[in-house]
Amino acid sequence: MKAMLVGENESLVWTDVEDPIIKDDEVLVKIHAAALNRADILQRKGTYPSPEGCPQWPGLEIAGEITEIGKDIPTLSDWKTGDKVCALLGGGGYAEYAAVKYDMLMPVPNGLTLEEAASLPEAYATSYLNLFIEGHLEAGQTAFIPAGASGLASAAIPLAKAFGARVITSVLSDEIAERIKGLGADIIINSTTQNTAEILAKEEKEGRPVNVSMDCLSGEMLGESLPYMARGGYWVVISTLAGTETKLMLRPLLTKGLHVVGSMLRNRTPKFKAELLATLVEKVWCKFESGELKPSVYKVLPIEKAKEAQAILERGENVGKVVLKVSD
Repeated sequence: MKAMLVGENESLVWTDVEDPIIKDDEVLVKIHAAALNRADILQRKGTYPSPEGCPQWPGLEIAGEITEIGKDIPTLSDWKTGDKVCALLGGGGYAEYAAVKYDMLMPVPNGLTLEEAASLPEAYATSYLNLFIEGHLEAGQTAFIPAGASGLASAAIPLAKAFGARVITSVLSDEIAERIKGLGADIIINSTTQNTAEILAKEEKEGRPVNVSMDCLSGEMLGESLPYMARGGYWVVISTLAGTETKLMLRPLLTKGLHVVGSMLRNRTPKFKAELLATLVEKVWCKFESGELKPSVYKVLPIEKAKEAQAILERGENVGKVVLKVSD
């Protein structure tokens, strides 16, 4: 089969590799589409390698068709050849085929294309984990989800809204704010012209403090904004794109009983990930099938243009997910 290997000078080369050999508890998926994540770019740059045991090429989420099942699959699950599935991978999605453990698979929600389904596993697993499990978000509460134009926020904002939360997000310009209005955020902060901490302080004063933040930016903004959270609030740090250091005022942390939580999906146990995916199918997939949630796909490009697709993320051009089409 072919897969997208990282070559010299951070190039991406669509080249022949050995076909996957499935284990007894795995299925072989013919990949139709693979969605992009910033981890793919870091992997291309050599700073975020695949976990041990995973293929060396990038790709964390895919959709396609089961073409072969391991001998234990009939006793472990209901999966069968011909099923349309999407999957969360440790790596290896930029390829024609992938061997996937049975409990890392999810059915494609009714009414969605395979390109749309490929955009779901990583983004919605990450969002659900950090909003509802780590952040304990409840209906009627307020979530702060910075970087509103990111592929992750394009899932997290509608997800929080679908479960009855109020959402504040931030972007870098009024133009971007206009582009993301369709995601449904209640307040969009232009962090170039507005001070995020001042906006959150105003919200607290008016009785609408932030209960949960799913923060991929961090940096100075974290320490400046944390004091204005609701009592018992959870600030969940999932990345540090705006900086690895902040000045933290400890008094509000103490008096309000606040929680600062570090969270990564990639380093969770396989058992945890499997349970998380099962929760998505149980609680979130029905919202896609009813139309309450809609996938946000910015652009679909052929797999051969993977580096061009990654450049869209690097430029911050996309609102929603960028997807690679691998096969028809």
